[in-house]
Amino acid sequence: MNLNRLAYFAAVVDAGSFTRAAERLGITKAVVSQQVARLERDVGTTLLIRTTRRVHPTEAGRTFHARCLQVLQQAEDAFDELAQAAAEPTGTLRIAAPNDYGTSAVVPVVAAFSARHPACRVELTLGDETIDLTSDGMDVAIRVGWLADSSLQARRIGIFRQFMVCGAEFAGRFKADDPQDLAGLPFVANMALREPLLWQFSRGDDEQTVRMQATIAIDATPAVLAAVRAGAGLSVLPDFLVRDELATGRLVQVLPEWRLPSGGIYTVYPAARFRPPKVTRFVEMLVAAEQETG
Repeated sequence: MNLNRLAYFAAVVDAGSFTRAAERLGITKAVVSQQVARLERDVGTTLLIRTTRRVHPTEAGRTFHARCLQVLQQAEDAFDELAQAAAEPTGTLRIAAPNDYGTSAVVPVVAAFSARHPACRVELTLGDETIDLTSDGMDVAIRVGWLADSSLQARRIGIFRQFMVCGAEFAGRFKADDPQDLAGLPFVANMALREPLLWQFSRGDDEQTVRMQATIAIDATPAVLAAVRAGAGLSVLPDFLVRDELATGRLVQVLPEWRLPSGGIYTVYPAARFRPPKVTRFVEMLVAAEQETG
């Protein structure tokens, strides 16, 4: 199938005549007429009704025209994607990310991205509140946890686990064999979460829900970590924030044989057909970094 013939046919239908279609395409009327006639022979049916004043599509022609537009649009999109993939990132890349994941995981990728693409400036906004990407002019947001339904386009790039942790010194002050043993212990509540006190533990087929009692409530995850480090009590924190602390023994995982719910790490975009090179390159680097640490 010659795709040029689809373009000629679609142009004739859109323009309503061979002459105007030829003018739009920048070729002769004879070429357009010849190629459309060959297309009709290829498909074995009449697509156009020709009169002295105007050209009209047949019923089959109208259906075929709609499909042609889809094929031609997909072909155009494919060329645009190739062109964008080859382009060097420029302009300003605006990113939004939560405080904890943004500081520990996004900032290193931003630094590497800036070194690799010096023609592109980066603005990173960190905060635990959910912002409106369109009104705030963001190119991409990183969201951690469980996405609410929205009109935005999202891609999951990784997952994270949650750990009940405490400081090494604090761990020596209590003994816990079961999740229910934790309910009365000092707890630092992360008020950036929807349910900061209610936690679901699982071990095999056994599931237990525990409601903690907050002795301290803080609305920023990095500050919760600082409080736990200082011996304020237990808290639940994501693995990407406490991985190094657990490895050095500064923090201790409480009841490691029990699991808490895992969450997703997502890149979220305003609705658009194409992503500019600055966005696609940054996300590629973030995905690669997430795969290395995951």
